[in-house]
Amino acid sequence: MRDIYLGRQPILDREQRVVAYELLFRAGDTTSAQVTDDLQATASVIQHAFGEMGVQAVLGSQLGFINVSTELLLSDLVELLPKQQVVLELLETVAATEAVIERCRALKQQGFRLALDDFVYDDSFRPLLELADIVKVDLLQHTPDTLGELVTRLKAWPVALLAEKVDSAEQADHCRALGFELFQGYYFARPSVLAAKRADPTQLALTQLLALVLRDADTVQIEQVFKQHPNLTYNLMRLVNSVACGARRALSSVSQAILVLGRRQLQRWLQLLLFTLDARAPYPSPLLLLAATRGKMMELLCQAQHRSAEYCEEAFMAGILSLIDSLIDKPLVDIVAELNLDTRLADALLRREGELGTLLQLVESVEHPRLGQTLALLDRAGGLSLASLTRAQLDAMHWANQIAEANAA
Repeated sequence: MRDIYLGRQPILDREQRVVAYELLFRAGDTTSAQVTDDLQATASVIQHAFGEMGVQAVLGSQLGFINVSTELLLSDLVELLPKQQVVLELLETVAATEAVIERCRALKQQGFRLALDDFVYDDSFRPLLELADIVKVDLLQHTPDTLGELVTRLKAWPVALLAEKVDSAEQADHCRALGFELFQGYYFARPSVLAAKRADPTQLALTQLLALVLRDADTVQIEQVFKQHPNLTYNLMRLVNSVACGARRALSSVSQAILVLGRRQLQRWLQLLLFTLDARAPYPSPLLLLAATRGKMMELLCQAQHRSAEYCEEAFMAGILSLIDSLIDKPLVDIVAELNLDTRLADALLRREGELGTLLQLVESVEHPRLGQTLALLDRAGGLSLASLTRAQLDAMHWANQIAEANAA
């Protein structure tokens, strides 16, 4: 896993369900963000991420968009990718030469999906439009008028349109009206936009439960809250009985859950339940995947730093609760006070300060891949390498995918 970096940005459909991820791979070290050989860097990551870790860990059940240069497209390496689960995204630098067109035709016959990245219309691309499944349009390269003209022209081909760099609700609504089917950008990736909705009574009860667990209240008090919310009990038992929990036997009551899991594990599942209660939410919930990945990644990075078990658990909580104000219609400062969080955790959540705050910034940086920012934060984090960051991210994504699958069961 040496000198490998993985970025992953969600791609959503018109109902804001995650249907794919763009995987952004880089090679580098802690002092430089330069990639000197795209083919070699991508080859290394394919070997590690897909060979060693497995596609399930990286993508779960979603599609993966892989950036493909001309050299990679024409090489045999691309055929090692799992064609059922990847979309080959031809970079804007790929020219529509005869060799490229023939190669794309052959890959299509093998069952690969093709996407054209940062598309700006030119007649030379007509043969590729005949083969493409998806056309990605960078909104920064178009005005509203030229965007409409491009969409009208592209309707001549049976391609799905993907709007990228969507940064506002207005842009998203405009693209939906034009007929775009897929969306990618900071607007969708930012937690406050993914699921900003008013908390229902069950969510408020869950916050109350979490506060009880954090102050080590009696089990009887915790059970009483559960008894008032049967649906909350159901959701908890469904999660703790899942393979992702790792419980050795089925749990049939809240008291058993508390006894078998212990308070720390119960605390963890209460945190995750906050992101699974809305039956109307799309599956897999972008917010659940984001929260679970953040929490687990924070924990794994602390373990790599050889921190105490208590500190690792606090790091997990920081990752999960960094998104809590996206669920509850209440300022984060009020939520922190309600849960009576200690100063170290409060500083990380409210101001991204302290060691936990730096670690949280590091985890957040890989959601919108900027390698330079990530490397700078790695230098500040202490005891972490680019390799350990990628390993933690891959393991956390695998764990989060298990959580999402269990929630759908």
